[in-house]
Amino acid sequence: MNTGGPVTQTTNAWPRPPHRGSRAHLSADRNPNASPTRSERAMSTWRLSLRPRHTLKVLLLVILSFLVLRRLYWSTLLPSWLKHRQLGLQAKGQNFVLEDSTFWIFGGSIHYFRVPKEYWRDRLLKMKACGLNTLTTYVPWNLHEPERGKFDFSGNLDLEAFVLMAAEIGLWVILRPGPYICSEIDLGGLPSWLLQDPGMRLRTTYKGFTEAVDLYFDHLMSRVVPLQYKHGGPIIAVQVENEYGSYNKDPAYMPYIKKALEDHGIVELLLTSDNKDGLSKGVVQGVLATINLQSPHELQLLTKFLLSVQGVQPKMVMEYWTGWFDSWGGPHNILDSSEVLKTVSAIIDAGSSINLYMFHGGTNFGFISGAMHFHDYKSDVTSYDYDAVLTEAGDYTVKYVKLREFFGSISGAPLPPPPDLIPKMSYEPMVPAFYLSLWDALKYIGEPIKSENPINMENLPVNEGNGQSFGYILYETTIAKSGILSGLVRDWGQVFVNTASIGFLDYKRTKIMIPLIQGYTVLRILVENRGRVNYGNHIDDQRKGLIGNLSLNGSPLKNFRIYSLDMKKSFFQRFSIDKWSSLPEVPTFPAFFLSSLSVGLSPSDTFLKLEGWEKGVVFINGQNLGRYWNIGPQETLYLPGPWLDKGLNQVIIFEERMAGPVIQSTETPHLGRNRYIK
Repeated sequence: MNTGGPVTQTTNAWPRPPHRGSRAHLSADRNPNASPTRSERAMSTWRLSLRPRHTLKVLLLVILSFLVLRRLYWSTLLPSWLKHRQLGLQAKGQNFVLEDSTFWIFGGSIHYFRVPKEYWRDRLLKMKACGLNTLTTYVPWNLHEPERGKFDFSGNLDLEAFVLMAAEIGLWVILRPGPYICSEIDLGGLPSWLLQDPGMRLRTTYKGFTEAVDLYFDHLMSRVVPLQYKHGGPIIAVQVENEYGSYNKDPAYMPYIKKALEDHGIVELLLTSDNKDGLSKGVVQGVLATINLQSPHELQLLTKFLLSVQGVQPKMVMEYWTGWFDSWGGPHNILDSSEVLKTVSAIIDAGSSINLYMFHGGTNFGFISGAMHFHDYKSDVTSYDYDAVLTEAGDYTVKYVKLREFFGSISGAPLPPPPDLIPKMSYEPMVPAFYLSLWDALKYIGEPIKSENPINMENLPVNEGNGQSFGYILYETTIAKSGILSGLVRDWGQVFVNTASIGFLDYKRTKIMIPLIQGYTVLRILVENRGRVNYGNHIDDQRKGLIGNLSLNGSPLKNFRIYSLDMKKSFFQRFSIDKWSSLPEVPTFPAFFLSSLSVGLSPSDTFLKLEGWEKGVVFINGQNLGRYWNIGPQETLYLPGPWLDKGLNQVIIFEERMAGPVIQSTETPHLGRNRYIK
């Protein structure tokens, strides 16, 4: 095929030195009948003299050394054969060049924070077996710095481990560190505590924002810099922010981000990434522009534009959308596999490198999913399956089979065999045995916050002054008359008189009638943050809860009691078993339901199906699986096997309105059955 140049890939794996110093080589050179050398006799004597206590000391020393060395710059540890990495990935004419060889980027996106850490290797091996040579991933600021100045790079957020694993498997890495990443994640990956500043202007050179970015980059880049190609690592390129051309509120912002990356030690090729709406305004001097699209028609238009603004440069589709995300209450988005293959082939034929977004989408575990708000507010579902090349649970699809065949045909070398499928199973249905209404749970949650006026979620005096990022918030006050209740609720608020639900408030419904009451009555509003918008011009307005005054017959209500219901692991630790009651015939809602899942010797992946339940959240052994909602399109929740223990597993469901009799499990999600390759 005519690809605009030879498809000459540099090796996918890291270069390897000659093995003449290896034990296998030395033993092959020696006469097997020769007498042991002095050093070999000494080594043998040393081994025999070891005692278990000494062995343990040596093992601890090795582990400690590894932990210390892992934080050092790789360049101080590299052998001489790796210290000649000087040029890195470059844009030369119409080609990418890695050192001295023409290089094609055949990339795919996997987000480490959406995949259980135990499955990172499986997903990356499947990427390698599909014929791809480059991993791309976003870095979510809001998850890594959940509280100002407190950073988390542990467990599922261990970015360094993910990048190192990709390198070990033989993949290069393009890092997309933001600070804004979109990615259908809450507030586009920006931490909600930024919104405590009433004058905050996100994604601009506003001082309050840039100061926070600089401190975040101080910490993040200390981890990223040693992983760059020129330091011996796999990172060959770094993206400058994300799709800023379609936002474009501050012409000084992108030059600031570019300089911030460079000042923090980024020395690899810099890229921008924009869709058709923002490409004309997203170009930055000294940064290679790339494009995001889903059709070959867009490719022709956009590459012509790029040629006019940056001359002859390598073409790169940073995001070829292999599917699309879903919103609650909307359709399930599907992109036909034949259409995907046709477009991928057209992109390569046009002489362009490519990144498949997404190769594997994964899951918006917990409350991290974002939202869109153009004409109407629409929150994203928990699944980030995306109709991608691999399913939400990492299984093969028709798209995978076709793309593997395509990339294999141009790779010039046999592809590694695809890993076996991870087993799935259905477990016995779970019957809720215990129950705790939200109203009874309040006395275990702790003292409420008392305030004359409502406080939005981000400004609550909790989490050491960082406010509340996710979950629910409950407002209580006392009223003595009926009338029209009015207020701005973000995103959805169920209104109660005492414990009786009388309706809801949201973006469209800002008023509700309070029925006739006698004497002083408790008015309650349970507000859910369904996700801050992740794209568009409204990100500065994403404060959640009650916004401004709540009024009855035009008069602002006062003296609120406010409960932070973030539903973190620590939240449920307050509910010891003696706090729960037997399940009544007619539960009071909202409520928590306690059950257990019995698992045998080999915990396996499954999908939870909540027929008869209406809307809520599921927690397994303290892990938040995410939201369910009977309006669809998502019908099941993915439960990874590594999050299950042998024996009994704790299952807690927070249900807002109506409980079903059981919680079922299934081997495949209903909407995904037609995608699986067995």
